[in-house]
Amino acid sequence: MKIAFFSTQTYDKVFFDQHNARFGNAIDYFETALNEKTVNLLTDADAVCVFVNDRINREVLQELSRKKIGLVALRCAGFNNVDLEAARALNIKVVRVPAYSPHAVAEHAVAMLMTLNRKTHKAYNRVREQNFSLTGLLGFDLNGKTVGVIGTGNIGQVFSKIMLGFGCRVLAYDLKPVTQLQAAGVTYVPLAEIFTQSDILSLHCPLNDQTRYLINDQSVQQMKTGVMLINTSRGALIDTRAVIQGLKSGTIGALGIDVYEQEEKLFFRDLSEKIIKDDLIARLSSFPNVLITAHQGFFTQEALTQIAITTLTNVQRFEQKLELVNEVSI
Repeated sequence: MKIAFFSTQTYDKVFFDQHNARFGNAIDYFETALNEKTVNLLTDADAVCVFVNDRINREVLQELSRKKIGLVALRCAGFNNVDLEAARALNIKVVRVPAYSPHAVAEHAVAMLMTLNRKTHKAYNRVREQNFSLTGLLGFDLNGKTVGVIGTGNIGQVFSKIMLGFGCRVLAYDLKPVTQLQAAGVTYVPLAEIFTQSDILSLHCPLNDQTRYLINDQSVQQMKTGVMLINTSRGALIDTRAVIQGLKSGTIGALGIDVYEQEEKLFFRDLSEKIIKDDLIARLSSFPNVLITAHQGFFTQEALTQIAITTLTNVQRFEQKLELVNEVSI
């Protein structure tokens, strides 16, 4: 198979080249994202491999169809950037990596939570400047705190179990409660109860019409004063303007985000010599109680290995006309 690989990073080539040795595909790597302007780069391919910030809308899919490309292989779990209705109408298959390492993302959420709480990032910088004062570094015990988890898929389940291990009371909301989690001590409650009771709130749900701007003015107003909010799922689960107001009012006591609604213009590139024109991300960065990482939750050796193997297996099954076990359909 000839695969056109978009939004390529150095680590992508390392892991995909290593594992493609046994699949034998011809991979053409493009650093640019796939969108309406770049789809014309495609000249000879059977499939495209894309990531979270590639834009696979109707226009792009129509061009893929004209170029006889029958497969869109997402090397991620989320698929909100693909027009699935258009793909089905054009008979283009869409596959994804539904589970690579749920531990990677869940552990990153915990790392953000712990950093915001114990302020280790600030302590690190202080000590390097020979400032050994503890003023301003006060945290709290996680033991006994109420942690709200919205979404208990693979990642949400791992995160919940870690929080139980800290001695937290874990409340969860999901359309499909997980019996094993309930047996472990997680209590499923209505969404409103998650907002009103949580000391810490972590988002682990997919982005769709029902979850877009799940965190908005109304939900922020329901939250406990000083709540910590963590989002390692999808940026548009949060209305950034509402969260900024929550930070200013003190309702949100700390915010950790590994995703951002407008991240496609920022993340996965070095902009250190550029002027960032996004006023919302600039405002968020100005708060001392906000921690932003650039979509690195998935970034572990184990996850990248699984992403490469699953993606290449998806392509192989398409080529061999086998059942696409990881197909995304409406």
